[in-house]
Amino acid sequence: MDVPKYETAVDKAIREAQERGAFDNLPGHGKPLRGLDQPHDDNWWLNDWMKREGVSMEALLPMSIQLRKEIDRLPATLQGLRSEAAVRDAVNELNGRIVEFMRAPEGPAIPIRRVDLDDALERWRAERPAVAQKATPARPDVAEKPTRPRWWPWRKP
Repeated sequence: MDVPKYETAVDKAIREAQERGAFDNLPGHGKPLRGLDQPHDDNWWLNDWMKREGVSMEALLPMSIQLRKEIDRLPATLQGLRSEAAVRDAVNELNGRIVEFMRAPEGPAIPIRRVDLDDALERWRAERPAVAQKATPARPDVAEKPTRPRWWPWRKP
């Protein structure tokens, strides 16, 4: 191989490694580069990283849109839960993040309200299969708690 008159230290190290055969039999040798047949995307590295790391593209959205999407998906999310306590925990966790966002909003101004726990529980109970409801019989000896009026009755949660 011809040695050029002037060679940088990096070029010299690469040339010597090639002469030793350090680059022979590397994985992917002789295979086409990935993504050459796809249109050019300025954020190719970001898309590649998100696919590789298993991160949802939704993570790039502003928090207000993320919360709104999560509120819209909540009924489907709750259907996968088995107990009322798990439903309560999921709704309370989402409401906590909504309140935290409302304290310091950022991003586009999208109307977001807390999820009503009672409505979510009613919907969860109504959409459960009838077999699961028969498995937990109601206890007539336990009286239901009376509902207390809200502290601010004119304000919805």
